[in-house]
Amino acid sequence: MTEQGLEKVKQPLKRVFINNIDSYASRNISKFLSECVVGAPVDPDGEVEAEEEEEEEEEEEEERMISTHSRAGAFQIVGSVSDQSDEDRPHVLEEYLHLDRDELLAKLLNCDVVIYNISQHADQVEEASWAVSALHSEMENFSGPKTFILISTVMTWACSKPVDPSDPELPFTDEIFWRRRAHPNFKQHIDLEKRVVKMGKTNRTLFSTYVVASGLQYGMGEQVFHFFFKTSWLGLEQKVPVFGGGNNIVPTIHINDLASVIQNVIEHQPKPYYLLAVDNSNNTMEDIVKTVASVLGPGKIQKKPFEEAFLTQDLSIVEIDSVLVNLRMEGVYLKELFSINWLCESGLVDNIDLVVEEYRRTRGLLPIRLCVLGPPAVGKSTVSKQISEHYKLHHITLKETIRETITQLEAAVRNADPDAENEESAAEAQELLKSLKDSMEQNGGLLDDQLLVKVVKDKLTSNPCRNQGFVLDGFPMTYEQANELFSAEEHDSEDGVSQISSYSKKILPEFVLCLDASDAFLKDRVMNLPEKLVQEHNYEQEHFLQRLARYRENSMRDETAASYFEELDITPLYLEITSSHEPDNLLLMQKICDMVGKPRNYGPSSREVEEGERRRAEEKMRKEAQERAQEEQREVEEARQRAAYWEEWSQALEEVRQQEEELLEAQSVPMRNYLMEHVMPTLTQGLIECCVARPQDPVDFLAEYLFKNNPFEY
Repeated sequence: MTEQGLEKVKQPLKRVFINNIDSYASRNISKFLSECVVGAPVDPDGEVEAEEEEEEEEEEEEERMISTHSRAGAFQIVGSVSDQSDEDRPHVLEEYLHLDRDELLAKLLNCDVVIYNISQHADQVEEASWAVSALHSEMENFSGPKTFILISTVMTWACSKPVDPSDPELPFTDEIFWRRRAHPNFKQHIDLEKRVVKMGKTNRTLFSTYVVASGLQYGMGEQVFHFFFKTSWLGLEQKVPVFGGGNNIVPTIHINDLASVIQNVIEHQPKPYYLLAVDNSNNTMEDIVKTVASVLGPGKIQKKPFEEAFLTQDLSIVEIDSVLVNLRMEGVYLKELFSINWLCESGLVDNIDLVVEEYRRTRGLLPIRLCVLGPPAVGKSTVSKQISEHYKLHHITLKETIRETITQLEAAVRNADPDAENEESAAEAQELLKSLKDSMEQNGGLLDDQLLVKVVKDKLTSNPCRNQGFVLDGFPMTYEQANELFSAEEHDSEDGVSQISSYSKKILPEFVLCLDASDAFLKDRVMNLPEKLVQEHNYEQEHFLQRLARYRENSMRDETAASYFEELDITPLYLEITSSHEPDNLLLMQKICDMVGKPRNYGPSSREVEEGERRRAEEKMRKEAQERAQEEQREVEEARQRAAYWEEWSQALEEVRQQEEELLEAQSVPMRNYLMEHVMPTLTQGLIECCVARPQDPVDFLAEYLFKNNPFEY
């Protein structure tokens, strides 16, 4: 190994602090720095070429040692996070959450390089200003040289006067950074840039500071341009909006190229302290949106007044200001001082395929392609629709696809422009339309296999199906159709084995679901279908039995549609349908979800989340109101029942009382008659005598009187 190579391996690791490492730019920069090789040129493919053949082995050994060292981390990355998260960041050595200023300063003093990124979040400007001032005041206590890098934004140039009014195409360069004028919303940014530059002039050998003005960042999932990528990917809009005239030139840079610039600044410590980090593109906003829309979406754009951008919930004020900027810029110092191996030197438009692939991969927006096969009436359409709704996929049926194709062709012929290119497209559309209609007339409303495969293939290769994925319902029905649809373009590999082309891989299903049921079950299901569905699916008895017999006959062959997928190592999931009850359908969907896995698309948007929360709140309030009404009704009913019970009980008591009185009355009549006849006359006379005599002891007198005048004494 050369001495230089040995020095590279033995070079001590630099500890680098980056703020907000859970944000888009800082996350990607920190990951890039953790994986790069200190002192070695950055190559997108990760290879260092040998300059001379005789030194190849030594160079390879050196590269192996450096690579081994790099895997341990060329830089030790530490940084702050804005929020608690379960995200795994193995490239970050330490994470700091909500540290106070004294604790944070101690962490910064322990680092060789401090990077503050204010290109995304304006709320970091104040902390970055404090950090550079605090470090500057602690220079005497530094254990070694430190570097402070401020990642700012080209928006601090947004209101700059032209370099030469007579030559509007003359670009701004970092050589004349002192002429920059900031956008009104970025005054704090330019003030911080000036402060950082001033702090680094005190003692550059001990504390060097740099300002890197970044172009609008793209790649690795997107940030500023994400609205346009997402709108195109979702395909819900017929035209992707361009706010304003769209003729404004937008300075840009791929996020990994920006990270490469930061790495070069750390390693080479250039003399200039203000650098423009922009690529060599001069794309207008219209160029960018049109390219994104063509690759991901409908391919059409619509210019809207810039005021409408402020009505878009998915765009922040910073992003709106950024996409409306108009600057032609050139990073002179990047070319003069560094030897950067650019990933996207020519810009976003020229590298759109790479950027789109990064966008899909980083955000996990991978299409789910699924094919559902089975006999007629087994429930393919019902299952396909459920899968499509659960995973937000496109449900592809032959009938709807043919109808849609004919409608589009008729519109293309009807709205054709007279220019040569469109005239040729209109002629092709007219020819295909005629072929489709002729074939349907000759085949009783059906298409021959060749045209049917073409129509389905065109649908599967459309941007919506390539973006979200699809559920292909009931097609292909035979091995030949599958072979023509998915492997029409084949080439032989070096070992002579036939391989499916990359084009076909884009539409080849990942999952195949084969439904089946007994003939008796299928016949019984068709017999119990409403007449409307029978007519819609052409399930008349004679026709259905012919289709079922034809399916069974094809299934007995050696080569079937299912066997075609098995040959490609796509193992179908075979499911037997024995019931149409809801619990069985849920169990069926659970098996399918276990096979397919989690959705790979966007979750609900902020608007959808708010709408969902609103619906849930309304539903909760409705249920509470319903429960209160039911409770009140129950209380009223209970009160009514209590009153009825009380009245019934009182009435029963009154009846009992009357019965007792009548009984007592009936029982007392003989006694009363006896008393009136035999006792009362004598007693009455005795009382009269007592009143006349007025004896001293009336009771004794009355007793004596009754004894003497007893009418029953003999």
